[in-house]
Amino acid sequence: MVSAHYRDTQLLIGGTWCDASTGKTLGVYDPATGREIGRVSHASLLDLDHALEAAQEGFLAWRRMPPSERATIMRKAAGHLRARLPEIAPLLTREQGKPLAEARVEILSAAEIIEWFADEGTRIYGRVVPSRNQDSQQIVVKEPIGPVAAFTPWNFPINQLVRKVSAALAAGCSFLVKAPEETPASPAALLQAFVDAGVPPGTVGLVFGDPAEISTYLISHPIIRKVTFTGSTPVGKRIAALAGAHMKPATMELGGHAPVIVAEDADVSLAARTMGAAKFRNAGQVCIAPTRFLVQNSILEKFSRELVAHAEGLNVGNGLLEGTTLGPLANARRVGAMERLMENARDVGADVRTGGERLAGDGNFFAPTVLTNVPLNADVFNEEPFGPIAAIRGFDTLDEALSEANRLPYGLAGFAFTESIKNVHHISRNMEVGMLWINQPPTPSPEMPFGGVKDSGYGSEGGPEAIANYLTTKAITVMAR
Repeated sequence: MVSAHYRDTQLLIGGTWCDASTGKTLGVYDPATGREIGRVSHASLLDLDHALEAAQEGFLAWRRMPPSERATIMRKAAGHLRARLPEIAPLLTREQGKPLAEARVEILSAAEIIEWFADEGTRIYGRVVPSRNQDSQQIVVKEPIGPVAAFTPWNFPINQLVRKVSAALAAGCSFLVKAPEETPASPAALLQAFVDAGVPPGTVGLVFGDPAEISTYLISHPIIRKVTFTGSTPVGKRIAALAGAHMKPATMELGGHAPVIVAEDADVSLAARTMGAAKFRNAGQVCIAPTRFLVQNSILEKFSRELVAHAEGLNVGNGLLEGTTLGPLANARRVGAMERLMENARDVGADVRTGGERLAGDGNFFAPTVLTNVPLNADVFNEEPFGPIAAIRGFDTLDEALSEANRLPYGLAGFAFTESIKNVHHISRNMEVGMLWINQPPTPSPEMPFGGVKDSGYGSEGGPEAIANYLTTKAITVMAR
């Protein structure tokens, strides 16, 4: 087993790590053992005031830097992150549970994201608009919107944060994040990389504490000019409403319930293999994970057998152990949620082909599960499972499958497998999602938009669209004298 010395996590305010003013802390627990491994500082309102003041000062300093200098600092941060991979990856696994190999990929992809946004920030252009008056000049410029308040989840504590902070910094904004109390050390390590790279004090800040108290206080505060949130749809709607009440623009990356359409002309083995890997990555705690498997009836049994074989071939255990391919769920709440979904699935007549039970022993382990013949009224087909449960049902026609894919209010990600270009075009035009992968696993990259439609949110956390979320537009007209 890889050893990982876990340290307590403080608040980052004005470029300095500090305890909460009250001295209050919260416990951090290893999901593989259930035991406390550290403490995290719990911010008071006084701490938030100090963090906000620092964010304002950091913004004034950071926005004055030329984009090329900001890019150089960001690239240094990416370099620090890569160099510290052996130290950070075990911390991420200990507090979140995912296998060490997945933790390493998350950190390395974060470095790539930082570098891409660093370069993209040098390409924020305005324009010259021909004037109707030849004695005047009209120009349009893009400016950073101001200090940003961010709220990030525990399933990808580095990846979900790095998309936000990289886009904000590339645009010239300062960034104050309320990161998850369950997984505090890895976000702290990410922001430490920016501090060590030379961002001005206050340009990045980190707080922990009561989510409702912090979100209410930060979003309503006049220093904050932009809000970004990743999490569940119900919480996201409350955050968006609060931001709207204070006229703060928001980016919302919310829940999903991704459909997978496997047509009868698909490569069934490819579909089962790639979707099995995507389904059970991070124990299913992935917003873009495939969750509703819609398989044409002529190949339904073959696909089901191969997905079951994939699930049964996973090695469940502590993510620090060599060979583990499926770690624990991040907290006991998720185990309870899986048990409730399974009880309902059995009640409505779904067939449990493998798994379906909590695993005995310490930690939050749940067996990788495949259900077939799942009725449409099953909770698992209507609520995002966010766990290692794959639910399968058959279909006869492609339009039937698309109707089911679009039935729910979610619209984050979708998948399809087919060898027909006609089917590809039909699915591409008609599946209501923000991201669609066909004949391949999910491959989000920094240069592509990342976001959803409908109740899965709005705005993007990838591509040039992501930086645009942190910019304002100013029109300037000058008359020659």
